[in-house]
Amino acid sequence: MSSIELYELEGCPFCTKVTDKLDELGLEYDSHFVPRAHQERTEVEEISGQTGVPVLVDHDHGVDGMPESDDIVAYLEETYGQREG
Repeated sequence: MSSIELYELEGCPFCTKVTDKLDELGLEYDSHFVPRAHQERTEVEEISGQTGVPVLVDHDHGVDGMPESDDIVAYLEETYGQREG
């Protein structure tokens, strides 16, 4: 299991924005596809307090359920963008 988990919806442009950044940074992550119906997204709601996606979990950095694609992309860039590699 990767330390990064992403809750996403197939075909969601906001989710694609996050997966593109994860791929650009070469980060491994576990993807969890959620149901299309918001009322069926109980796992996402338990983690983030809402049913929208994407939602990021980063166990190594204590991120337990970050919503909003722009916030996630900024977080990934700030946290992992300057890695030596």
